[in-house]
Amino acid sequence: MATMSSPFLPELAMLDCLEIETASDPTAAVIWLHGLGADGHDFEPIVPQLAWPGQPAIRYVFPHAPTRPVTINNGIVMRAWYDITGFDLSQREDETGMRQSAGQVDELIEREIGRGIAPERIVLAGFSQGGAVALFTGLRRSRRLAAIIALSTYLALREQVSSEADPANHGTPIWMAHGNMDPVVPIQLGEASANYLRSLGYEVSWETYPIPHGVSPDEIDAIRRFLSTILA
Repeated sequence: MATMSSPFLPELAMLDCLEIETASDPTAAVIWLHGLGADGHDFEPIVPQLAWPGQPAIRYVFPHAPTRPVTINNGIVMRAWYDITGFDLSQREDETGMRQSAGQVDELIEREIGRGIAPERIVLAGFSQGGAVALFTGLRRSRRLAAIIALSTYLALREQVSSEADPANHGTPIWMAHGNMDPVVPIQLGEASANYLRSLGYEVSWETYPIPHGVSPDEIDAIRRFLSTILA
């Protein structure tokens, strides 16, 4: 791949998004990326569960991933942030798809900044595929984010992180969680990703829950507490 001034490929069209504001004139934003085959409505119901007393006005942005053929699902076209070619998620990674989606997510971050939200008041979150894109994008941002939340996921293109990550987000808190019965993204892959980031000096919180590939009520409650600290 040719050397680029940006770690992302040129953006495609702006992603369609579902937006929910907890009050008028938001001073913080949470951009939340869904998993493979879902859409922005997938995590819409958790917004009320994330509320806490005295919280600031928050804009939740739930983008819909582009549609594309997914090799592991017999080439069926579905919403996906990047292609998956085999069961070993760390092999034969779709670098082009990852960089394209990261460019589109980066554009959403810039839009929030243009709306008056300071970058250090923007949280980038994601589940499964969305979590991989959240990590990929957040670590390479040239302006610090409030936090990165990565659920039931892994660090994609791991060998490129040390050379591509931007120092601006080296101190950004990263909150990772995983189900210990996950048959889709093995918990060992998630834990290895958290440990690798720690070895590079990142501040990573790691939690596990007795669930398969999903998000539990206890996990949502922990995310609420984390957000209340980050966006206090």
